Amino acid sequence: MGGFKEFWNQYKGAIIGVIIAILILITRLHDLILAIVVLILGAFVGNYVQNNKEFVKTKLKNFIDKM
Repeated sequence: MGGFKEFWNQYKGAIIGVIIAILILITRLHDLILAIVVLILGAFVGNYVQNNKEFVKTKLKNFIDKM
Protein backbone atom coordinates (compact mmCIF):
# COMPACT_ATOMS: atom_id res chain seq x y z
CA MET A 1 0.00 0.00 0.00
CA GLY A 2 2.90 2.32 0.72
CA GLY A 3 4.15 1.89 -2.85
CA PHE A 4 0.85 3.10 -4.30
CA LYS A 5 0.77 6.10 -1.94
CA GLU A 6 4.29 7.10 -2.94
CA PHE A 7 3.42 6.63 -6.63
CA TRP A 8 0.30 8.77 -6.22
CA ASN A 9 2.15 11.52 -4.38
CA GLN A 10 4.89 11.59 -7.01
CA TYR A 11 2.70 11.48 -10.13
CA LYS A 12 -0.70 12.86 -9.08
CA GLY A 13 -0.32 15.97 -11.25
CA ALA A 14 0.42 13.90 -14.34
CA ILE A 15 -2.43 11.47 -13.59
CA ILE A 16 -4.94 14.28 -13.13
CA GLY A 17 -3.65 15.96 -16.31
CA VAL A 18 -4.10 12.76 -18.33
CA ILE A 19 -7.64 12.30 -16.98
CA ILE A 20 -8.56 15.89 -17.91
CA ALA A 21 -6.99 15.47 -21.37
CA ILE A 22 -8.99 12.27 -21.95
CA LEU A 23 -12.21 14.03 -20.92
CA ILE A 24 -11.45 16.95 -23.26
CA LEU A 25 -10.79 14.58 -26.16
CA ILE A 26 -13.90 12.50 -25.49
CA THR A 27 -16.20 15.50 -25.28
CA ARG A 28 -14.49 17.25 -28.25
CA LEU A 29 -13.90 20.36 -26.15
CA HIS A 30 -10.51 20.75 -27.81
CA ASP A 31 -12.24 22.36 -30.80
CA LEU A 32 -13.80 24.96 -28.51
CA ILE A 33 -10.55 25.52 -26.62
CA LEU A 34 -8.66 25.97 -29.90
CA ALA A 35 -11.25 28.47 -31.13
CA ILE A 36 -11.01 30.46 -27.89
CA VAL A 37 -7.20 30.52 -28.09
CA VAL A 38 -7.32 31.74 -31.70
CA LEU A 39 -9.80 34.48 -30.73
CA ILE A 40 -7.62 35.63 -27.84
CA LEU A 41 -4.50 35.66 -30.02
CA GLY A 42 -6.36 37.64 -32.66
CA ALA A 43 -7.42 40.18 -30.04
CA PHE A 44 -3.82 40.55 -28.80
CA VAL A 45 -2.47 40.98 -32.34
CA GLY A 46 -5.17 43.53 -33.18
CA ASN A 47 -4.46 45.48 -30.01
CA TYR A 48 -0.70 45.42 -30.71
CA VAL A 49 -1.20 46.66 -34.27
CA GLN A 50 -3.54 49.41 -33.10
CA ASN A 51 -1.10 50.64 -30.46
CA ASN A 52 1.98 50.40 -32.72
CA LYS A 53 0.62 51.51 -36.10
CA GLU A 54 3.73 53.26 -37.37
CA PHE A 55 6.12 50.50 -36.30
CA VAL A 56 3.95 47.78 -37.90
CA LYS A 57 3.49 49.85 -41.05
CA THR A 58 7.27 50.29 -41.38
CA LYS A 59 7.95 46.59 -40.79
CA LEU A 60 5.30 45.53 -43.32
CA LYS A 61 6.65 47.97 -45.92
CA ASN A 62 10.19 46.63 -45.44
CA PHE A 63 8.93 43.03 -45.69
CA ILE A 64 6.99 43.74 -48.88
CA ASP A 65 9.96 45.56 -50.39
CA LYS A 66 12.17 42.50 -49.77
CA MET A 67 9.74 40.30 -51.69
